Amino acid sequence: MAAPCDDARVTSLLDGRLVLDETLFELRAADTRVPLEPQAFDVLVHLVRHRDRLVSKEELMDTIWGGRFVSETAVTSRIKQVRRALGDDGSAQRLVKTVHGRGYRYVGSVDDITDVGDEAGTRTAPPQEPYRAGLPPEAEAPVSYTLSDGLHIAYQVTGAGDTDIVLIPGFVSHLEQDWEDPRHALFLQRLGSMGRLIRFDKRGTGMSDRPSGIPDLETRMHDVLAVMDAAGSRRAVVVGYSEGGPMAILLAAMHPSRVSALVLYGSYARRTWAPDYPYARTAAERAVYTETLVTGWDWEADMRMRNPTADVAMQRWWARRMRAGATPGTVRALMNMNDSVDVREVLPSVRVPTLVLHRRDDALFSADEAVYLAERIPGARLRIVDGADHFVAGDPEQLIAEIGPFVASHQETEERTSLAAVAVPVGEAAEDVVERLVAAGGRRRVTRAGGSAVLFDGPATAVRESYSAVAGRPARVGLSIAEVAVEGLAAHGAGVDLAVALAERAENGQVWTSAAVGLLLPASGIELAATDDPATYVVESV
Repeated sequence: MAAPCDDARVTSLLDGRLVLDETLFELRAADTRVPLEPQAFDVLVHLVRHRDRLVSKEELMDTIWGGRFVSETAVTSRIKQVRRALGDDGSAQRLVKTVHGRGYRYVGSVDDITDVGDEAGTRTAPPQEPYRAGLPPEAEAPVSYTLSDGLHIAYQVTGAGDTDIVLIPGFVSHLEQDWEDPRHALFLQRLGSMGRLIRFDKRGTGMSDRPSGIPDLETRMHDVLAVMDAAGSRRAVVVGYSEGGPMAILLAAMHPSRVSALVLYGSYARRTWAPDYPYARTAAERAVYTETLVTGWDWEADMRMRNPTADVAMQRWWARRMRAGATPGTVRALMNMNDSVDVREVLPSVRVPTLVLHRRDDALFSADEAVYLAERIPGARLRIVDGADHFVAGDPEQLIAEIGPFVASHQETEERTSLAAVAVPVGEAAEDVVERLVAAGGRRRVTRAGGSAVLFDGPATAVRESYSAVAGRPARVGLSIAEVAVEGLAAHGAGVDLAVALAERAENGQVWTSAAVGLLLPASGIELAATDDPATYVVESV
């Protein structure tokens, strides 16, 4: 965050309930700091200072991000954070008004302004921890935080170059501990030699905030976008390994404009066995594995299992990293959430250049799972290499030898379609529902018949907002997953037509979804009930 400017102020808001302190970069309520990400704080300051007029999105982008590329989603995310901090929301808009297509305006009270000026000085960053002996220079790179849905997500940027590389790790990571094994550090250094490497700890793990419960893939995908926005990354090569693979797949399908290429290593499309996916462990086998991890807490043995070549030093490092990165309760919740992961339905919609990399005798996942991914992602390149180590620290040079040429040779393309959750409201109050969905971040489009469809970048958000919008109103919503054009106002195609048909079948106050939506909702807390059609669900609770 920048230092205070010469006309820094301390401003009393909302009849003195809040203090906006530009000298300390704080929003306070009764001397208690209100959590607010730095860029959201700057947005609030700008809106309060210019409360006499409408502030456009473009003005906020130029002022807050200083000309760096950011998506409109970055702006709307910070507006949402500002509203939450003020006790406002997108439906009420009592304090921050949205004028659709034009901008925002702060309309709350401003009670007292104190000009501090040059006396404020500058706020210096706290001294960095002394360099840890024996670690590579990259380990000294600062760990930063960005706010995503009210939680602080830790991220670190190393390397340099024109290409951005976002690494989505397996189920637990720790940004600082990651550098303490020389083989894992080598893997990170090699990736950083290809471009700017952006890493993060997923919410609930590592150095990121630990909320109650574990979120679904969609929520975690939004965390990746928040990190990219905070790091100023317009588009990146996304590398997802192990549990990070499904999240990377979902990101590439839903946001192809942010993903220039995709690398999947040691990953899968579904976590548990099914008749049409016989490669994975059964739910019963997974339950035994989870119980062993949580009750035994023997991470040295876990490393020996996943990387047969791991020496004692790597086993001990893995144990330190895992114990620092998660608690037993978190591990159990993560394992249970992963049991429900199934991204098979979105594989055909991944249209970016993709490398699927797997070791022939991978200790955790069959090479058949890599073949499954490569056969269903259009144009994917499959590379099966020798070895049994699953984790990337096992012979990292072998993996880099495959990833490096792919990253260097891939050709960026402008994707014309992306996957979206399509909500189609119908009924007497349909227009009211549409407006509520747009206020919640949806994008309005026009169906083949001239009706309205609202697009979301994930089904969980679409379901929650639709369920709330139709409650008590003469309207209903049909929801499906569909490929839609990135540009333009039209939303046509079989998926959109399915959403229309579902809406017509529903009753007022109901939200009906397709089977594909249901597959992407596990761990979201959304309950679906069966209808007389096995391919259709009705939302029971959120």
